[in-house]
Amino acid sequence: MVLLQKILLYTHILSAIISIGPFFVLIPVIEKLRTAQDPEQHAYIVTFKFAIQFAKHSGHLLVLSGVFLAIAASWPWTTSWIVMTVLILISSLFFLARAFSPKLRALGQPDQNRDKVINALRRSVWTYLVLLMAMLWFMVAKPVLW
Repeated sequence: MVLLQKILLYTHILSAIISIGPFFVLIPVIEKLRTAQDPEQHAYIVTFKFAIQFAKHSGHLLVLSGVFLAIAASWPWTTSWIVMTVLILISSLFFLARAFSPKLRALGQPDQNRDKVINALRRSVWTYLVLLMAMLWFMVAKPVLW
């Protein structure tokens, strides 16, 4: 059982790194979008979409390994850090669903204010990173809030 928990923990940590990392890569991509012309812009948008899809799928592994890890470690589901992590996870899913796709679509529209859309995209990346870092803090620090 100890080996299983170690494998689950390793999988959970690795999937957390893989699901958070792409968003740090997107920060310089956003800055390059400011000056990119049409063919270049398309390549950056494709990169952006790929990074988001990659992070989503690694997030699936993150959640699954987290559930199995909580079961294997006998953590009660009412533990404060688990509850807070799940609440932030749910809010981040809603945020992720609305934060990026509409803005990326808007970049392809000629009548959009490009700087305004890119600034909104940048703000979305940083907001999502803050949500991810909050979840990471709850999982690592495991604070007892109640």
